[in-house]
Amino acid sequence: MDWLPILLSLKLAAVTTALLLVIGLPLAYWLSKGGGIFKVILEALITVPLVLPPSVLGFYLLLAFSPQHGLGGWLQRVFHLSFVFSFQGLVLASIIYSLPFMIGPIKSALQQLPSSLAQASYTLGKTERQTFIHVLLPNIRASVFTAMIMTFAHTLGEFGVVLMIGGNIPGVTKVASIAVYDSVEGMDYRTANHYSLLLFGITFIMVATMFIINRRNAKSPLE
Repeated sequence: MDWLPILLSLKLAAVTTALLLVIGLPLAYWLSKGGGIFKVILEALITVPLVLPPSVLGFYLLLAFSPQHGLGGWLQRVFHLSFVFSFQGLVLASIIYSLPFMIGPIKSALQQLPSSLAQASYTLGKTERQTFIHVLLPNIRASVFTAMIMTFAHTLGEFGVVLMIGGNIPGVTKVASIAVYDSVEGMDYRTANHYSLLLFGITFIMVATMFIINRRNAKSPLE
């Protein structure tokens, strides 16, 4: 069995989770504070990948970033960037596809916190940013951890989006899920089974760890 697709999947999941953590925390905080129709539309767009067939999202990303079309051609001419059939394209697609898995748990946790926590912090002279970092975040650490685990595990198992925008280039875009499909296409069920068992084992351990840690945190008086 070639270990490169497994390592590439782990790298993709790690990079996507790290970037989504930076993007997701402030975005979830902003969305948790309510608002008008613009926030509703944005939240709907963020949630769409949960129900949209991955191949549809991958197809439109392929069109959008193809060098033969407007945005893709402009990125290549001005910044010499190409997101089609490249690792950076997989990262971009994974960020869009896994965004609801990072936003959802964090936003729900923030909305469930009592407003008196933030108000007490403001009374002590803390800014909104300081309140978010030093007061709110420590109280939703279990939800942040859940969001990170779900994002990592979801990215690890991506297939449709990855196949559409990344293709099947060994060492560049051939992640583990593509390797499973490739092995089945070649009637090599033994190798497909090895990849599948490994992916199942990794995701099972991660999800089980998440439940164990959340159960312990649930005993905390602040959770």
